[in-house]
Amino acid sequence: MEITLGISSCPNDTYTFDALVHKKIDTKGIDFKVVMADVQELNRRAFIGDLQMTKLSYFAYAQVYKNYQILDAGSALGFANGPLFICKKGNESAINPKSRIVIPGKETTANLLFSMAYPDYTDKTECLFSEIESKIMSGEYDAGVIIHENRFTYAERGFSKLRDLGDFWEKKTHSPIPLGAITIRRDVPEDLKLTINQLLRESIEYANTHPQESNAYIHENAQAIEDDVLKKHIALFVNDFSLSLGKQGMAAIETLYDNALKQGIIASKPEQIFLNL
Repeated sequence: MEITLGISSCPNDTYTFDALVHKKIDTKGIDFKVVMADVQELNRRAFIGDLQMTKLSYFAYAQVYKNYQILDAGSALGFANGPLFICKKGNESAINPKSRIVIPGKETTANLLFSMAYPDYTDKTECLFSEIESKIMSGEYDAGVIIHENRFTYAERGFSKLRDLGDFWEKKTHSPIPLGAITIRRDVPEDLKLTINQLLRESIEYANTHPQESNAYIHENAQAIEDDVLKKHIALFVNDFSLSLGKQGMAAIETLYDNALKQGIIASKPEQIFLNL
């Protein structure tokens, strides 16, 4: 049996899925055919629904929830790991609601959190997350929202943090930040969903207990990220919530959608989004 699987090249994804994809664990006869793409591309692809299993931003999920469910394992969700709003050093006082903002995708949770924190900043343009800093530095845009490993290196590259959007969220809600989910199409049989969820958890557990095993897959896709940044990235985004959302994780996701609905950012709240474990 083959399952099409959409993941990003980010270290937390390759770390999480290495054992699953390369059958370092017993995958119960399931072959996972990987489609690797930037998370925003995966977000948009979910509107087509051609991937049976895929990573999605929690903001994008709110728009495709009728076709997908959130797996209990695999989420990027936690504390102190949210997106950052940055500009060039020295330009902090010039940033205002008329500033040109570059974001890593309209459907990303980064954009959702930015929209909550800065509802008056509407001049926003999308681009690939890895190009955001260069577009700010060139003056093409005044400020931007960075995600992933850039949070560890932005200061040394000449940027200032205007706001930690994760800190904004945590102070507002006292909840962990729901960033990315691993989802599965609703038309997949229920018993198979549960099997895949368990396999995903086992894949993460394998990576945690065999930390060197996933190095080759991570480095193959990590776009020359330095080793210390890779380790920090994985430690920040793969945590206990990745093994299981638990009640706190599920409550945080519900809180995200409650707030987005209240601010008019989404039209309706997603329903029946979690697996029946």
